[in-house]
Amino acid sequence: QVQLVESGGGLVQAGGSLRLSCAASGRTLSSYTIGWFRQAPGKEREFVAAITWSNSKTYYSDSVKGRFTSSRDSAKNTMYLQMNSLKPDDTAVYYCAADRRTSTVVYTTPAQYDYWGQGTQVTVSS
Repeated sequence: QVQLVESGGGLVQAGGSLRLSCAASGRTLSSYTIGWFRQAPGKEREFVAAITWSNSKTYYSDSVKGRFTSSRDSAKNTMYLQMNSLKPDDTAVYYCAADRRTSTVVYTTPAQYDYWGQGTQVTVSS
């Protein structure tokens, strides 16, 4: 079992930045792919970014490419999502999730992921 806890959300003005953290416990993430998803009110959960733990390959949705950066700290068993140039459309609850079946391939569908954090709210004001 893996437990994931997100932090770092908050209220920021458009154009600002936030860094989300996802701390994992229970076991090391060396054999996982970690994804970031978000869900706005009335909308489906959507893929944002992912990082493969074994080779640090990253993948981003078109809506955040060039603005968001995913990274990991193996020593801390923690993942990060640096979000720059935030827009009001980025407002959502952000979740990190772990795919235990691969550490080298990125999937963008929520159903692929086995473990989820509780989410952290990001609100971007215009």
